[in-house]
Amino acid sequence: MPLPDNGNHRRLHRELFALTEVAKTLASPLDLPDLLDAVMKKIPGVVQGAEIGLVMLWDQPAGLFRPVATFGFDPNIIKDLGLRAGESITGKVYDEGAARLLCTPEEVYRAMADMRPANQIMFTRAQLNAVDSAGNSLPLCTLAAPIAVHGQKFGVLLLGTLSGPTVFTQTDLPFVQTVADLIALAIDRARLEAKADAVREARQAERMRSEIMAVLSHELRLPLTAIQGYSSALLLEDIEWDESKQREFLTLIDEECHHMESLLKNILDSSLIDVDQLVIEREPVRLQRIAHDVAAEIQRRTEDHQIIVDFPPNLPILEVDPHWIKQVFRNILDNAIKYSPEGGLIVIRAEVRARDVVVTTADQGIGIAPEDLIPLFEKFYRVRTNSNLRIPGTGLGLPIARAIIEAHGGRIWVESRIGEGTTLHFSLPLPNVTLSDDNAAYDRI
Repeated sequence: MPLPDNGNHRRLHRELFALTEVAKTLASPLDLPDLLDAVMKKIPGVVQGAEIGLVMLWDQPAGLFRPVATFGFDPNIIKDLGLRAGESITGKVYDEGAARLLCTPEEVYRAMADMRPANQIMFTRAQLNAVDSAGNSLPLCTLAAPIAVHGQKFGVLLLGTLSGPTVFTQTDLPFVQTVADLIALAIDRARLEAKADAVREARQAERMRSEIMAVLSHELRLPLTAIQGYSSALLLEDIEWDESKQREFLTLIDEECHHMESLLKNILDSSLIDVDQLVIEREPVRLQRIAHDVAAEIQRRTEDHQIIVDFPPNLPILEVDPHWIKQVFRNILDNAIKYSPEGGLIVIRAEVRARDVVVTTADQGIGIAPEDLIPLFEKFYRVRTNSNLRIPGTGLGLPIARAIIEAHGGRIWVESRIGEGTTLHFSLPLPNVTLSDDNAAYDRI
């Protein structure tokens, strides 16, 4: 009765354990690059002689094989390696769809002879344990397995021996091919998940577009209906309106026009932000002047509210974009008025701190529930209110204000209690304060 081959038995046990660990790793909730890096770290402990390794995936848009996971290479050098179709061992194994074992330096040299000089230099210089310090060595032995599943090719797994004496044998092929197959399954799963995510995002975006169009149609229809109604009334030939009534109708038409203008401006500003076209042109500005101008502009539209600007006389000049900062004040004050339907005081104050100026706007409105404070600055988010209270708007004003303030290196936040009003704060850095310094200050808020 033949004695068992203990060496072969140990190798099989080691490979089985390694495959179990690889499968566990590939099933973990990591991003694909991290998964592949984790898998590559397990290979040297299982495949004797594996001193370098590469997962080369085909990048269709670039028309190149790119390394996405490695061991035994300097990642800062090898990341720029790019092999064309059919180039070197990678290209040949990918085209053939079968694993290859190149047992001698001569076989390796012939298979890599068509590698472009720049890639060859990069490949050898990136080796962390190159035999030749001049960086001119090629692997003594190479094992390559295609990464493919269900007829879909993704790339090639390559292992190399640089110094010996251990080299790969035919018994290593099944294990390495199995690892390559597991990698292929992980890539296929990741791509299917990405497609599913894209479908979900597309459906969500379509649903959001439909909701936005419904909101915009509703919000624009209301002022248009009012304008048409009042103007039609003024044009009636069989009714003579007295001067006070005519003025009342014209004032209402003017208010509705302002409402429409505000809606359209918010939509346009939001579109600029979406395409990264929010351009900040800084210039020396007295913030109190902007606050007074906007407060006076908004005050003309309401008789139920009293807007007070209370800025300290020593407020420093800031380097900001006056156009956009005016828009921040408008959006905040519009919001304060909308959510103060019973009227009341709206107070704008400013405080100079070590690195910034904080502007605070407080109203006496209906307040905001704690669960609404976090999503308040998300686009199209509307604060939930009493069903009997209809507050117009698209939910764009505060997200636009946030984008503008953050583009200036500041922050915006809110405090509120139901029935007690809302206080909204935003900060702007003082001149000569860097963004990193400013953010350090924010961490202490």
